[in-house]
Amino acid sequence: MFRIVKKNILNETTDHITVEAPLIANKAKPGQFIILRTDEKSERIPLTIAGYDKEQGTISLIYQKIGHSTKALGALMEGDAILDLAGPLGKPTALDGYTKVAVVGGGLGCAIAYPQAKYLFDHGCDVTVFAGFRSREHIILEQEMKACCSHLHVLTDDGSNGNKGLVTDGLRGCIQQGETYELVIAIGPPMMMKFVSLLTKDFGIKTFVSMNPIMIDGTGMCGCCRVTVGGKIKFACVDGPDFDGHAVDFDELMRRNRMYLAQERGPGRDEHCNLLKQSVTITQD
Repeated sequence: MFRIVKKNILNETTDHITVEAPLIANKAKPGQFIILRTDEKSERIPLTIAGYDKEQGTISLIYQKIGHSTKALGALMEGDAILDLAGPLGKPTALDGYTKVAVVGGGLGCAIAYPQAKYLFDHGCDVTVFAGFRSREHIILEQEMKACCSHLHVLTDDGSNGNKGLVTDGLRGCIQQGETYELVIAIGPPMMMKFVSLLTKDFGIKTFVSMNPIMIDGTGMCGCCRVTVGGKIKFACVDGPDFDGHAVDFDELMRRNRMYLAQERGPGRDEHCNLLKQSVTITQD
């Protein structure tokens, strides 16, 4: 059992929890994730580690309450416990050795971008963060990101925070004004990562993206999280989740992410789970 020691409601759909998990906290690094079950009847869901404190033995998780499992997680309060936490899983992001980096986060992807930016900034890197949201009401972690970068650009689709635009607009503007980056890290919706990668490819800037495909076991066995990178099949859970943004087949990724959209939105959650189990059986055979 893993006790929730702190809970913050970031907005109407997004929560930030701190969980006691000393063994995971001791080994966690930016870019890695965990898989949890809220109770014995819950499905297993992957969440990227949004922060960790080795001394306190805690990790932070940020999630949107949009499905059955995340809503069940959102119903837990401080003092309640999560049944299972497995991790840290995945390869840490290769962040060492860079002196100037742009970190780009879109929506909830900022929860993943934040620990990347913090690690770089804490290790002496000049970090610029571009964070994009639908509106002012959806902005999360603004003060936290501001504290771990040299320059912060927060943009909204509707301009309700006074800075209308897409993260690609902000990134392109800085590059055209003469800013140079050794690396760009893009984390968010696949469409956003695709267009950030197309932009940085034009300017010849190395780019990492974090993949978020369908995932079940997190150990490379089920094959559900496969992505095509450089024409080869990779598994996000063990080969990633970070990959070369210039080599990822984003169109295929987005098609796969939409495969069970009707089941995820509708009442047929059991059917959705059965379809996933069938895909696992087919892959293993």
